[in-house]
Amino acid sequence: MKSVRNFVVIGAGNGGKAMAAHLALMGHRVVLYNRNPDHLSAIKAHMGIDLESIDGQPHGFAKLALITSDISEALKDAEMIMVVVPSTAHADIAKIVGPHLRDGQIIVLHPGRTFGALEFVKVLRDNACEADVTVAEAETLIFIARSDGPAQARIFGIKEAVPIAALPAIRTNLVLRAIRQVFPQFINGVNVLHTGLNNMGAIFHPAVTLLNAGRIESTKEDFKFYIEGLTPSVGKVLEILDAERVNVASSLGIRAQTAVEWLKMAYNTTGVDLWEAIHKQTGYYEVKAPRSLQHRYLFEEVPMGLVPIASLGRNNGVSVSGISSVIQLACMIDKADYWSCGRTLEKLGLTKLSVTELTRYVNEGELGRL
Repeated sequence: MKSVRNFVVIGAGNGGKAMAAHLALMGHRVVLYNRNPDHLSAIKAHMGIDLESIDGQPHGFAKLALITSDISEALKDAEMIMVVVPSTAHADIAKIVGPHLRDGQIIVLHPGRTFGALEFVKVLRDNACEADVTVAEAETLIFIARSDGPAQARIFGIKEAVPIAALPAIRTNLVLRAIRQVFPQFINGVNVLHTGLNNMGAIFHPAVTLLNAGRIESTKEDFKFYIEGLTPSVGKVLEILDAERVNVASSLGIRAQTAVEWLKMAYNTTGVDLWEAIHKQTGYYEVKAPRSLQHRYLFEEVPMGLVPIASLGRNNGVSVSGISSVIQLACMIDKADYWSCGRTLEKLGLTKLSVTELTRYVNEGELGRL
């Protein structure tokens, strides 16, 4: 496959800025798009992004080829489109990009959370997008990243291995050949059921946030989220949620990684239990708690991470009482109905598919069955 030179990064948040700057500093032509032009004004004035990174990784001033809120202009020369936005925006982004896509482009969701690629493809299809594009999703964001300012980004860590899968999976190798030119850390994630059900953000973020609700509201981020917020007792709760997730995956014939196994793969970090393994991951030491409970750890991770796992579990007769309790607590605190606005099987059009049919769809892409 020819070298990919033209990247478009959709999203100018923490992850999007880090992605755009990292790619630009590696010598690629990078276009940064954001729907809200106000989020781009400082970057436009600066003509790029200042990136701080861990030792041995690209850092410094990253000049961008184009910074725009015009999607037609952004996608004009795009070969690979990196979607780095909250997964709550995936459906809207699919609607926006659909009319401007062309055959051969690759779209990667960083990350898909749970079933992001399934939703993205369904929205493209529902909106009559006829371009032959490949949609893939990463299991997690490759970076641990934060913003130091409107035109600044900081990368605290880069994962050693990140599974990725295309929909359908028969196109995953195509995506791997392209993306490994810039990120050799990506590995074959089997299919989007595997990447979606190995969504560790859904396990790590909402429960820790809810169990530290009082501390978050009283201190406003004045503690280390993973290190001080994740005590041994909180770790035990996470292990219960993790076991339920693994059981839901098993109902599809999938052997999902446990959270401890995932930490070993992503960071080469080990421990006798989840609490110890997380505390050994040095990149987590720099991550502060949210400033408030109005945070993506709840309004994104719950409807786009926990709800689809719970929906699948209920559909397949698997107990998800722990996950359901976390969802319900989030609904009460946020005064939101995450059960109705989340990615349920019904919304994804998957309720009538058997396990065999669903597996065939994600592997081979038989759209006629949906």
